[in-house]
Amino acid sequence: MEFRKSNHSIYSTEYHLVWIPRYRRHVLTKGIKEYTEDILTHIPDIDPDIEVIKLNVRVDHIHMVIVIPPRISVAQAVQFIKTNSSRQIRVKFPFFKKVYRGQDGIWSRGYCVSTVGINEEEILRYVEYQEKEDKGQMKLTF
Repeated sequence: MEFRKSNHSIYSTEYHLVWIPRYRRHVLTKGIKEYTEDILTHIPDIDPDIEVIKLNVRVDHIHMVIVIPPRISVAQAVQFIKTNSSRQIRVKFPFFKKVYRGQDGIWSRGYCVSTVGINEEEILRYVEYQEKEDKGQMKLTF
């Protein structure tokens, strides 16, 4: 686990995101899958503070482990990712206009998010022995 620095904070905020295409259609097939992977791995090019750690595009859903800085809410980051990727996919593959006739995008509205954090036992030990660690007497690894 790596801590990152911003102007006023040090953070390690990793999230596991999962979302699906509308109606859970199996549309992320061969060529579309590769293009979607390419788009989603290049999100840091658009916003350098967002980092993609791991990505898995399945035929009917996407798993992503991502670092989102504290200044950006998870909802904002997901909206940003889904909006940009949907727009680029619809431009590259025009048949999506027929598949999702009358819909704004290709992704379902919702998503699942969970945190990828430090082990609770490690945090409790860290808090308990903070004074000793500050004095350099104890070394804990994360």
